[in-house]
Amino acid sequence: MSQKFPRLFIVLLAVLFVLNLVQASITELIYDEAYYWYYAQNMAWGYFDHPPMVAFLIKLSSFLFDGELGVRFMSCVLSAGTYVLLWLLIENPKKKDYVVHFFLLVFSFTLMNAYGFLTLPDTPLLFFTALFLWLYKHFLKAPSAWTTVLMGIVMACLMYSKYHAVLVILFVFLSNVKLIMNKKAWLAVAIALVCYLPHFVWLYQNDFVSITFHLYERPNQAYSFEGFTLGYFLNLIVIIGLLFYWVYASLFKFRATDQFSKALVYLVYGVLIFFFVSSFNRRVQAQWAIVISIPLIVIAFNHLLENAKSRKWMYRIGIVSLVLLFYARAWLVYYPLFPKVYETHGNKEWVSDLHSKAGDVPIIFENSYRRAPMYEFYSGMPAISLNNFMYRKNQYSIDGSEERVRGKRVLYISQYRKSGDINYMHLDSTLFYGIFMDDFQSYRSLQCIVEKPQTGTRHALKVYNPYPFDVPLEGLKYTISYSNEHKQVQQMLPLKVDMDPIQRTLNSKDTVYYSFELPLPKMENPTYFRIGISENGLPPGLNGKPIKIHE
Repeated sequence: MSQKFPRLFIVLLAVLFVLNLVQASITELIYDEAYYWYYAQNMAWGYFDHPPMVAFLIKLSSFLFDGELGVRFMSCVLSAGTYVLLWLLIENPKKKDYVVHFFLLVFSFTLMNAYGFLTLPDTPLLFFTALFLWLYKHFLKAPSAWTTVLMGIVMACLMYSKYHAVLVILFVFLSNVKLIMNKKAWLAVAIALVCYLPHFVWLYQNDFVSITFHLYERPNQAYSFEGFTLGYFLNLIVIIGLLFYWVYASLFKFRATDQFSKALVYLVYGVLIFFFVSSFNRRVQAQWAIVISIPLIVIAFNHLLENAKSRKWMYRIGIVSLVLLFYARAWLVYYPLFPKVYETHGNKEWVSDLHSKAGDVPIIFENSYRRAPMYEFYSGMPAISLNNFMYRKNQYSIDGSEERVRGKRVLYISQYRKSGDINYMHLDSTLFYGIFMDDFQSYRSLQCIVEKPQTGTRHALKVYNPYPFDVPLEGLKYTISYSNEHKQVQQMLPLKVDMDPIQRTLNSKDTVYYSFELPLPKMENPTYFRIGISENGLPPGLNGKPIKIHE
């Protein structure tokens, strides 16, 4: 053990692990963490936005701790494991003399630093990317049965972490296409597919909702060079932090000498090119390219070991980065340190304020998968997001969360209201109003299926009731929302449908048939329309899929 890991390495890793544990314990959750905590309350093989690994880690953490650490403990463990694997990926014997440099380098990677204690899908993605590369390195040297089996399992774990993980597997394969003739490589793929089968089944059972959302339904916006492509390049700097110049300089100077180093190069450039092309179609978020951090650290540290001048500058800038990131970590806990409110600031306060006014009444947040789980985490009271035509679907759209509030007295919170029975304020001075509602009833799972006419202008509309109870038709009103080419809603109109005046209810698991004419939109040249149902005076839901007006 001491031969592979110098004593100083073990000491610094222990210090970092304790630091991350403390940070995880005293920093309030960010909204996405609260959302993933909500995932973990009902374990499944998949969720609306992501595969289940992040929920699994939170569930494991919750068995050991309460509060924020009960969400983040496993992230701290995986972060320490990532440092260990990165050290093992570097074979240069000089590395033992530069342990401090190693920690300064890795700690300076901004997002890797944050994922050292935050629980997000990218946390396991980074760990399993490092583990996959370590196993692949051993596979190239001696493809044993155990290495093959473990590679298959880890590839599945990668895909269970985040769908972007397919890029890691793809570009490593492209760096060594001879693997297509390797039986053990195919065995690893087969094992990965078998391990991933439960998620495939979940996707099938849920109409491939995750894939459909990410590829087709997710709203976007018109292309802007500054916001999309230039923003992408700025994100590549943000990922690395202050050492970006030396890290990317190391990459440009690096020359592959074997299959493994070739895999590192292919992985970095492959991901960079893939998201560069994507930036012409949609805004690329900074964390989407986070996997390049693993090969870049290996490449940059090897460069540091062999170049005294770069080593000196990387050490100096690394110290500056260390100080700034410590300050940033402190700011996450205590917001007056920097004049900007972040997601970790003030959540306990607004939740406490709202809870004191709502009492033990369940909360319905209109169009907010972020505030609903945050409220539930810190108050312990039921809360859901009810999504309408001005928003998008999320986990609350598919998990039957409506049943938690059906028939109950609720407090309905809307960001669009200007008055209400109560109000509360966030730390950034955003004011929200809520109204109490008795015997709450919503039917957001009703499915509107539109069939375009073969001839004429009348569309056929089928409304399916998936609920285990009948739905009264008299409380339903139909609407149509028109969207631009980026699926941004521009206008909502009432929709007149031809219906049977005698039929009063839509029976459970049954379908009712209507027809309608598209109402004339006020906006010019709408690209998509979507049918929604307004029940009991609520804003229309997302009951239908976006339909292109002109194919």
